[in-house]
Amino acid sequence: MGEELTVNADEAWLARKPLPQALVDAYYPRMNPIVVAGASERMTVAKQELQEGLNRLLGRSVAVETSLSPCGGLWVGTLADLKDESWARSLPQEQVDDLESRGQEAYAIWQVESQTVRVLAIVGGSDRGVLYGVFGLLRQLASGDDLDAIGGVEAPTNAMRMIDHWDNMDGSVERGYAGQSLFFRDGQVLSASPRLQSYARLLASVGLNAIAINNVNVHREESYLITERYLTDLARVASLFRSYGIRLFLSVNFAAPMELDGLKTADPLDPEVIAWWQKTTDMIYRYIPDFGGFVVKADSEFRPGPFTYGRDHADGANLLARALFPHGGIVIWRCFVYDCQTDWRDRKLDRARAAYDHFVPLDGRFDSGVVLQIKNGPMDFQVREPVSPLLGAMPRTAQMLELQITQEYTGQQRDLCYLVPQWKEVLDFDTYAQGPGSSIAQVTSGRLFDQDQSGIAGVANAGNDYYWTGHPLAQANWYGFGRLAWDPSLTSERITREWIRQTLSDDETVVSTVSGILLDSWKIYEDYTAPLGVGWMVNPGHHYGPNVDGYEYSKWGTYHFADHLGIGVDRTQGTGTGYVTQYHEPHRSRYQDLTTCPDDVLLFFHHVPYQHRLHSGTTVIQHIYDRHFAGVKEVRDLEARWRRIAPALPQEFAEAVGERFRWQIKNAEEWRDVVNTYFYRKSGIADDKGRFIVP
Repeated sequence: MGEELTVNADEAWLARKPLPQALVDAYYPRMNPIVVAGASERMTVAKQELQEGLNRLLGRSVAVETSLSPCGGLWVGTLADLKDESWARSLPQEQVDDLESRGQEAYAIWQVESQTVRVLAIVGGSDRGVLYGVFGLLRQLASGDDLDAIGGVEAPTNAMRMIDHWDNMDGSVERGYAGQSLFFRDGQVLSASPRLQSYARLLASVGLNAIAINNVNVHREESYLITERYLTDLARVASLFRSYGIRLFLSVNFAAPMELDGLKTADPLDPEVIAWWQKTTDMIYRYIPDFGGFVVKADSEFRPGPFTYGRDHADGANLLARALFPHGGIVIWRCFVYDCQTDWRDRKLDRARAAYDHFVPLDGRFDSGVVLQIKNGPMDFQVREPVSPLLGAMPRTAQMLELQITQEYTGQQRDLCYLVPQWKEVLDFDTYAQGPGSSIAQVTSGRLFDQDQSGIAGVANAGNDYYWTGHPLAQANWYGFGRLAWDPSLTSERITREWIRQTLSDDETVVSTVSGILLDSWKIYEDYTAPLGVGWMVNPGHHYGPNVDGYEYSKWGTYHFADHLGIGVDRTQGTGTGYVTQYHEPHRSRYQDLTTCPDDVLLFFHHVPYQHRLHSGTTVIQHIYDRHFAGVKEVRDLEARWRRIAPALPQEFAEAVGERFRWQIKNAEEWRDVVNTYFYRKSGIADDKGRFIVP
């Protein structure tokens, strides 16, 4: 029963529950002993992870030896180490060459039978590849994979696989829904916190290799992170993450020369400013030799930037890239730039256009050490919006996709909203930038335009919460982000089942039920919140709960333009803002034409009457009513499904999730009543099914 089960919340999906005896009998002879070649810090970590993971999975101790037994065993090392092993001569040279061609982060799991010994081998392109290989093998074993089917070469699709924290030095987290910061408290760096190692393990286990630990909105005290006031502590943090293959980045204040040292300007072309950044960067590398670089939010939402001095984003980014370049660092320049002082009276102004209009004219002017970080949609992480046309629009500039793991507009880790299916839609979206097959995944991998510094970044959803993420099931978003960053071709279904089997149970009833709950949740959240591509119907400031006109008459440029006749934003060419012209064909024509525009983003591109019929045959107003009534019913069904399997789960975990579902039901009911009443009053059109709507 549930009360007899336990969950190690700190280890999340790395808790390693014992496997069924049949699997133990199959696995153990091939895993014992372990032989680990090399003694670097990262190899030591790999050995510890492998031995402890196998001990837990198998329920038996595996030995670590200096040589294989006569029956073989599990050998772990790099390609360089492989050359000293006689049994490795049985490996076909083309296999070895293939692994070598995949880069230092690649790994292979090979089953080798020579004339004298039978070996299961984890071979990395470097010790980083070895560490990923160890986690990869343990993941497959924990998922119950057939041993004979385990093998082959794995390499990350994306060079940069990054987590961005929006943490502040007082311990708060901007858009954080899982407790306080893992890194800061009361103006101090928590460099000795034991939980940082647990966090590093979790990041490395899904293949993440970079982390920015402070808020992109860099306030006064955080500006000092690049000074000697904090660099000793930050060097300790960097050392810990380095042992797990993760490079440290810092968000920086573009006006730091003025705020920290009293320079009269932060003009990126001023010689004194250039010298200041070079000197500061050189000092950082004396403390952190493998420092990754800077993350910058500039000229957006009141943050300082090059516009103040009549310069552009290329001038600002290149300033920092040139300071970092001699050390191998890069600058990640965020493209979330728009006018946040919009006049809501002007229907031609369109925040959705802003990133493209700012950055596309600068293509080819950015140094090679600049990577542009672009949100998945043109607005701001809404539950539904089209893919940003800026992704793939700059063939001469490296680009990173930015996703929001923390659920700012998707339930804030109170409501369940599993985002992996949304991210899959984004990654699979064909931009047609180079003709058919020009997917976002091709852009982020750098393959579309032959860029070697591209990748994916995710805004973190973890804090010092007992379960890391507030809602225990929100861990699946974190896990899924890492897996997709490593391999965007993975299916949502596979990722989901992996997480469940490693975290909760390998019982098929539990796996299938929880998988269904997770995979249904994004569409359900959309059903009871924002209809047909309209966003922002939230309470201003904290962004939780319904407020249909919360941002309708504001400076933020986030409008739905509902009146008594209809709803939606006209972004077409001719009568609207012209935003559709930023897409390549055939998307431009598809979104432009009311008859071909997909229903799920209809109101993002068009203002239509309430009686406009969707492709489904339902009117817009009836769709709003139907989906909001259905959304409440669907959330209640999620809670019922969870209740049925709760006795088979750890009691504390099951109760924590159950409590969140009860909260979510109330939230969905509020959304239903507020949204349906608003549009009934606005349109005067009754629900044709006669359900009660507050008059």
